[in-house]
Amino acid sequence: MNPEIRVGTGVDVHAYSAAAPLRLAGLDWPDEPGLSGHSDGDVVCHAVVDALLSAAGLGDIGGLVGVDRPETAGAASTGFVARAVEHLSEAGWNPVNVSVQIVGQRPKFAPRRAEAEARMTELVGAPVSLGATTSDGLGFTGRGEGIAAIATALISRA
Repeated sequence: MNPEIRVGTGVDVHAYSAAAPLRLAGLDWPDEPGLSGHSDGDVVCHAVVDALLSAAGLGDIGGLVGVDRPETAGAASTGFVARAVEHLSEAGWNPVNVSVQIVGQRPKFAPRRAEAEARMTELVGAPVSLGATTSDGLGFTGRGEGIAAIATALISRA
């Protein structure tokens, strides 16, 4: 028997890279170091994709848009979210809501939280709430070496 509601978790981590512009939660962040990665490195989008797919039992971001695919090199991760939502729909699932926690020293997230939530909500087609925290100087995020994101997605049968 398939439950009518499922929960999934996604985690993503990327190191900063001065060679790239920062894309985070589907937004450009001028004057901030970017994130390394095969695509644009948007940890929020990547964690959301994994949370949605795992909730539906549809694998993970690597199976959907893996780094072995040349067409995803440098790609905007917002497209990955759209593909994940489409994949869910094809499997008979709809997103209900997503919550994301960003862990990092920068950028200062609060001034753009509402804008980022609106963008991610538009992409997912369901409410997305975003929070941010530091790790009090501990680990790679605390040392300012990169950003992590943890997402939880709730989905229901279409």
